[in-house]
Amino acid sequence: MPTVGFVSLGCPKALVDSERILTQLRAEGYDIAPDYEGADLVVVNTCGFIDDAVQESLDAIGEALTENGKVIVTGCLGAKTSASGANLVQELHPKVLSVTGPHATEEVMQAVHQHLPKPHDPFTDLVPKQGIRLTPRHYAYLKISEGCNHRCSFCIIPSMRGDLVSRPIGEVMREAENLVEAGVKELLVISQDTSAYGVDLKYRTDFVNGRPVRTRMTELCQELGRLGAWVRLHYVYPYPHVDEILPLMAQGLVLPYLDVPFQHAHPDVLKRMKRPASGERNLERIAAWRAVCPDITIRSTFIVGFPGETEAEFETLLTFLQEAQLDRVGCFAYSPVEGAAANGLPNPVPEQIRLERQERFMQTQAAISEARLARWIGRRIQVLVDDADPEQGMLIGRTMADAPEIDGIVRIFPDPNSRHPVPARIGEFATVEVVDSDEHDLEAIFIRETNT
Repeated sequence: MPTVGFVSLGCPKALVDSERILTQLRAEGYDIAPDYEGADLVVVNTCGFIDDAVQESLDAIGEALTENGKVIVTGCLGAKTSASGANLVQELHPKVLSVTGPHATEEVMQAVHQHLPKPHDPFTDLVPKQGIRLTPRHYAYLKISEGCNHRCSFCIIPSMRGDLVSRPIGEVMREAENLVEAGVKELLVISQDTSAYGVDLKYRTDFVNGRPVRTRMTELCQELGRLGAWVRLHYVYPYPHVDEILPLMAQGLVLPYLDVPFQHAHPDVLKRMKRPASGERNLERIAAWRAVCPDITIRSTFIVGFPGETEAEFETLLTFLQEAQLDRVGCFAYSPVEGAAANGLPNPVPEQIRLERQERFMQTQAAISEARLARWIGRRIQVLVDDADPEQGMLIGRTMADAPEIDGIVRIFPDPNSRHPVPARIGEFATVEVVDSDEHDLEAIFIRETNT
């Protein structure tokens, strides 16, 4: 059986691309090799967003060429050009067999067919209904669209992934239903701009199990909420219609969690970033969201040291942070990205000041996060168990407020008044009582297993 090795780099959207390629490979009868030595050729799915990711991808391509020799490259780096205008990957690694950009399953398969002919009689039933997944069995990313219609000055994603292209809601729901049927307990909805889902299709009606449903974010959340799994929304721009989702969160149909990339709070910085929002309106939105759903968790990311950012503008951001009281926050010190319009903006901020502002920002947020997490102490909550640590005698789980790998965890210990150890049931829900917290994580005592 022809065997393909696979290296997957980059963000969750790239990971979904990898899953689709792997699914198609298995559907056509290819085997997947666990190492270079056992592979007839290797596919490398790359990232090309920031310099460190570009270098990691180039190194991975070089390693695959050295260890195997037959390499197909796909992903965001495959869409980048060099200073001479040539394809960057082909210029630096001329021995690669083929190079494609992101979300290019068909093109990748064509290259595989050319250099490693597919089996004569594939057994499609070897592929599970939900496809091949790189995540643990109990959660999965659900990509609802590709590309983005915004042209933020610091971002080159549209140049690599193109404008917004939404998947019809019927297609998305079929994938979601297959995942839940296969045992997935949490669906993480991802895209480049989740709030804009369906805009390019003019919210066209599609069919879900024979019912007409509009391809739109609100309707998608309503449909996903029927499946009985946790539904977590990522990359949500704070458009007014996001307010329609809050009642669904209050009803328990969608997790009370919003990943909203605010990026900054000062209107002048946001204007230079070409972001479609302002800090003042965002504070009003946050207050309105919490009025409808008091337990909502709001995660966001910010950029400090953006070209032209003054100390006063940075102080405005710190003030916003104090007033917004966000639960989970990430902060990047601005770094020029090749091809981004922001590179040409005047008054770049020196690196030392950028890093110093990043540190001040995170110190401010650390105190906020610690206070926000402390409010959970004494409460009984539901967690999804991700892992077990037998040496410590504990389970590791997540609350509704925690996305995998980017947010905090819950360390779950046995009840000291009970002789029974915590059952290690990874991928299942449990009820716990929170007994302690720090600025990132919670500590809890196991109460019982729960089915929903």
